[in-house]
Amino acid sequence: MNKTKLSFLLILIFITVITCINPIYPHEQFLQHAGTLLLMIPLLIDVVRNRMPNSTYIGIVLFTILHVVGARYIYSYVPYKEWSVLLGIVNMDFFQDPRNHYDRFVHLAFGLLMLPYFIYLCKERLKLNYIASIIVSWLAIQTGSMIYELFEWLLTVVMTPEEASDYNGQQGDMWDAQKDMALAMIGSTITALWYYIRYKFSKKDFA
Repeated sequence: MNKTKLSFLLILIFITVITCINPIYPHEQFLQHAGTLLLMIPLLIDVVRNRMPNSTYIGIVLFTILHVVGARYIYSYVPYKEWSVLLGIVNMDFFQDPRNHYDRFVHLAFGLLMLPYFIYLCKERLKLNYIASIIVSWLAIQTGSMIYELFEWLLTVVMTPEEASDYNGQQGDMWDAQKDMALAMIGSTITALWYYIRYKFSKKDFA
């Protein structure tokens, strides 16, 4: 068993448990953790099989941690501004926009941190070559991002307007879905370019 992967998995489980103590928004947080369970599946499987590269595994863990923190505060109310001031990183005057942008950051992180996992799947399961794996993985990120936004839209049909607003975190922005998808695209493009440049310079397969 890979000790590095096991350590990161235990850290993730610990943070997840801590964020579930005395939930602020119990109903919405429960819905958010459906995504957490999906992200946990490949982590739990690979901690035993140990086939995934460590960097890919850690990327999924980091993204999941961002998600479970967002789930506690249903994304719209993550107090990252207060945390930044408390840590002395910036003062409160730095934040001019009243909107909470944590959800936007997580959509960007989805593209940045999850693309390596899709590249791994393309090579391990589909047996694609390196360049094809990058392209297909990039497209998978955009497709996944779109499907998630469609899922959020469907929630507005079955939930009350207040519940749907709390879960989706639009915060009054009518272009929220498009901006979220654009950020996932930017994040995945940055990672895809990094993989491509690394490949061109090394002429070696690093997936």
